[in-house]
Amino acid sequence: MKFCPECTTPLADIEQLEDGGPKTRLRCPACGFTHWNNPTPVLAAVVECTDREGQLLLARNAAWPGRFFGLITGFMEAGETPEDGILREVAEETGLQASAPPRLLGVWDFQKKNQLIVAYHVPTAGEIVLSPELAEYKLIPPDKVRCWPQGTGQALATYLRQRGIEPEFFE
Repeated sequence: MKFCPECTTPLADIEQLEDGGPKTRLRCPACGFTHWNNPTPVLAAVVECTDREGQLLLARNAAWPGRFFGLITGFMEAGETPEDGILREVAEETGLQASAPPRLLGVWDFQKKNQLIVAYHVPTAGEIVLSPELAEYKLIPPDKVRCWPQGTGQALATYLRQRGIEPEFFE
């Protein structure tokens, strides 16, 4: 954000006293608007295909360069719980339906994108039908999957550790 959404004045880094002490944020010098720049909640799912011998579904986003396969992710919508949101995202992006309630794996910060990742294990079953948002998918046995060190890779590693599998990481 570069301009005040209320009066269109260019925003500036301005220090101001807040509850926790002085804090520099983007603020409008004309009307006092503050751009809080809070992290955006992102939902992530470790999708376990219970009708495919418990293999994990990893997908490649159509907008990603290269051939990286990751977890199913998406933004919460207003008025939905995180659990409802992750079930919606899994169904929208893969066509799969949950075969059991989602189980929270944890919450991680992803500072590179100013996001807060709320990750779930989602057992699923059904026919895989990818949305146009996804280019392709892979089904991988849990003991063969490799994790990545940042973002949702930590959720996948947590899922594996909960199953007694020590995760392997790639760069």
